[in-house]
Amino acid sequence: MKILYAGTPQFAVEPLKALVNSGADIVGVVTQEDRPFGRKGVLTPPPVKSFALGLGLPVYQFARIRDHAEELRALGADAMFTCAYGQLLTREVLEAFPGGVWNAHASLLPAFRGASPVQSAILAGEKVTGVTIMKTELALDSGDILLVKRCKIGEGETSGELSQRLSLLAAEALCEAAKLIESGDENLLLQDDGAATYCKKIKKEDARVDFSQPATRVCALINGMSPSPAAYCMHGGSPLNLLRAFVREGGGAAGSVLEVAKGGFAVACGEGSVLVTEAQFAGGKRLSAADIFNGRKLKAGDMLE
Repeated sequence: MKILYAGTPQFAVEPLKALVNSGADIVGVVTQEDRPFGRKGVLTPPPVKSFALGLGLPVYQFARIRDHAEELRALGADAMFTCAYGQLLTREVLEAFPGGVWNAHASLLPAFRGASPVQSAILAGEKVTGVTIMKTELALDSGDILLVKRCKIGEGETSGELSQRLSLLAAEALCEAAKLIESGDENLLLQDDGAATYCKKIKKEDARVDFSQPATRVCALINGMSPSPAAYCMHGGSPLNLLRAFVREGGGAAGSVLEVAKGGFAVACGEGSVLVTEAQFAGGKRLSAADIFNGRKLKAGDMLE
């Protein structure tokens, strides 16, 4: 079976690598266009492009994939596999592949359809998430399910760490999917649209910490936003990024620093408190709890807003 692969960020690299290592016939790779990166705006290729070119695979970058259905059809792929590609597909694109278009989505569908499933699972306080392989339809993440892989979300696990694990899970799932599709063993499960939940693209303004919220929600926000865009609060008029946290007992005035120790600094919330073990002061680098303690930039009694 000839496969055209579409993906863009680092999350999509492991699935492509696994397909290639499994002996899949990848006829080409579709990814987003190069984009400016960093303060200097250096034009940077997507991670999937860099990896694909390193393997000598043909790479196609379309501003609007919907305008290239016939070009895609001409590649002769039996099926298209997508993973965090980043563009919606039209009926003309879907019909260019006789074996269908199949997507690896980083949630247990129909939960968390949309752009930020990894972060949203942590933000919602979920204990389990996973990867769903579904047949792509016109409606957002609504297609029939081919297979599901589940994994637990660890205490204090950040979205960055969970994303890495889900990327490996997606790699495993897509390789299994390729075998099922090639053999015609497609026992699909309809999604329950009535149980669907949706998640939007995460923005920096979504990451402001409100310590009047219960500790469970504050902790979920900190871990769900780490490493990017990073949950933040204000300390002495300057932003302070909070990068990992755990729920703990004890409380006080919401936002007050209760303790600063080598194991982290505790901050009171509306209910309970959180222990922050990694943070970043304005203009500085990511610091461990011990570094924060030794730096003496925080002390008990300080207020975080």
